[in-house]
Amino acid sequence: AELKKASKRLSCHKRYKIQKKIREHHRKVRKEAKKRGRKKPKKDPGVPGAAPFREELLREAEQRKQRLEELKQKQKLNRQKEQEKKRKLEAKKNAAKIKEKAEEKESSGKSKAKTNKLPDKTSKKSFCMELRKVIDASDVVLEVLDARDPMGCRCPQLEQAVTCSGGDKKLLLVLNKIDLVPKENLEKWLNYLKKEFPTVAFKSATLMKDKTMEQFRKRRARVDLSRTTECFGSKCLLKLLHEHGKTQNKAIQVGIVGFPNVGKSSIINSLKGVRACNVGLTRGVTKSMQIVHIDKQTKMLDSPGIIADPSNNALALALRSIIDTEESGSAEVLEGVDAILNHCSKQQVMLHYSIPDFRNTEEFLTLLAQKRGMLKKGGVPDIENIAKVLLCDWTGAKISYHSQPPGSQRPPPYLTEDKIAEMQECFNLKNLEDENNATVQALKYPSPANSIIFQSAGMTNGTIGENKVIEEASEWEDLEKSKEGEEDDDEDFTETDDDQDDVEEEEMDVQEVNHLALALASLTHDFLFSESEPSNSLSFSLDKTADEDDAYDFNTDYV
Repeated sequence: AELKKASKRLSCHKRYKIQKKIREHHRKVRKEAKKRGRKKPKKDPGVPGAAPFREELLREAEQRKQRLEELKQKQKLNRQKEQEKKRKLEAKKNAAKIKEKAEEKESSGKSKAKTNKLPDKTSKKSFCMELRKVIDASDVVLEVLDARDPMGCRCPQLEQAVTCSGGDKKLLLVLNKIDLVPKENLEKWLNYLKKEFPTVAFKSATLMKDKTMEQFRKRRARVDLSRTTECFGSKCLLKLLHEHGKTQNKAIQVGIVGFPNVGKSSIINSLKGVRACNVGLTRGVTKSMQIVHIDKQTKMLDSPGIIADPSNNALALALRSIIDTEESGSAEVLEGVDAILNHCSKQQVMLHYSIPDFRNTEEFLTLLAQKRGMLKKGGVPDIENIAKVLLCDWTGAKISYHSQPPGSQRPPPYLTEDKIAEMQECFNLKNLEDENNATVQALKYPSPANSIIFQSAGMTNGTIGENKVIEEASEWEDLEKSKEGEEDDDEDFTETDDDQDDVEEEEMDVQEVNHLALALASLTHDFLFSESEPSNSLSFSLDKTADEDDAYDFNTDYV
């Protein structure tokens, strides 16, 4: 938008001041002119009458004047011609710009269809494509599980795709964030999972060495960062991968897959010892495949998170969906928080957050917002933002909670005994068990009293194929197209019918309408004129019991 010109309006004081200054200046100029004295311009005396050749001189003077006038006219014409040329050039340029804009609009309209087909970097289709690339390119696939809910982090579609892919592709389970669960619970899960796939206990480093670390140490020398950069289970995992590489006699590619916020990128950073991949609390930080060389024999492939299928329950979607909490709606976030609270022990939640007893999720969030000081204007608790913070805490590494493994070992249908044996074939399971025991003994764990008991919802279904992922926009387009197609089919059908069938249908419709009109008239008559006998439906909907009338909600404020 073009900027408007500044206004020329002045205040009266300023205008009068300027006028006074001008008057003073003119007075000064007149005074100086008086002092100097006026010098009139000398008139041209002309040619004296007694001069010889006077007529010739006058003719020459007239000719000179004519030449000067002709020169002035020629210069004027030349100037006009140049201005016309400039105008024509400008007009041509403007016409060319208008044509270019029109062509750009047409090309953009055509290219929109092509660009819609191409997936966005942040779209679900692109995530699926990148995940599929990682699975196809890798010799060993590491499925990262959160130790707090390992069963909820398992994706049956992924496991089936890897186990049934053929070849020598192997699948390993990496149990990450083991420092957030009690020791007994961790041992139970390791014993349960190792019967299906080789499982590695892992605790990734929370703060990696990078360029900013040196400055941080210089500024705050007292801060001890040795504990935050500790990593457990990396030697065991690298040893397993090297052993598999020796059997293959080649450098292997290891793909790291899993649901969002389970710690895929942090595992790569821990193995490399440097912050090679971006890490964050927000979901979907990794958007494409990233290749990180650990050493000459192993190459790690980082992947975006698995997309949770919309058919999953509310708990699975709240904890495992790739949608960021900042972008998602308040209703989705509140449903997720409600599902989490329903699957936890209420007393433990109250103790952890040091909050009094609550009746529902909204009351819990209001109490938590008041405690943490998250208030809107007028002291109203900010429920939406506190719900987002709570979801981030549960998916991040802040809260310690644990779920119990199933009582009986029931492997999924795609995991037969032959497949389990095939997955455990090239690995030394005894050494793996010893290394896991060593990592379990080396760590400090929260006590069972401080860890919240959590009821897992089972495996989470995910979408791996590109064709299975349907974006919201494409769904609406398909619905509109289907509606248009149905309307066209109806029109074609009515056109092809015989005239006799049309007449019969019209007669039937008229009879039905008449019956409905009679029924409505009788109902309205009964409703208006039956004062003594009110209808049962109205009494059912309007009457209230005495208990309901007496009940008063003390949480509501009346103005």
